[in-house]
Amino acid sequence: MIVVIANDLPPAVRGRMKLWFIEPRPNVFVSGIKDSVADKVVDYLMEHCPPESGIIIFQRINIPPFYKIRGLGDHIRTLAEISGMQLVQEKDGIAKTTTS
Repeated sequence: MIVVIANDLPPAVRGRMKLWFIEPRPNVFVSGIKDSVADKVVDYLMEHCPPESGIIIFQRINIPPFYKIRGLGDHIRTLAEISGMQLVQEKDGIAKTTTS
């Protein structure tokens, strides 16, 4: 399985993504394509999208923790690695919780 979340994709890339993915929300793509095809899609995105696209890619892999996260460009979340585990971290000021 692979999930792609983008701020904005070029029209040609977005059209090509619709060949393999469903788009449940604008610029959110989900697919159950095979791992070898998923690798090719990720390579295509990295090659054909400008940094302004702000892409985060969640890809299933066969070794623990069973997922890989990749990013391209400026997005509202940052990728962090803690003890070998990839995590998505909110940037300061984006999401704050309040208690009463």
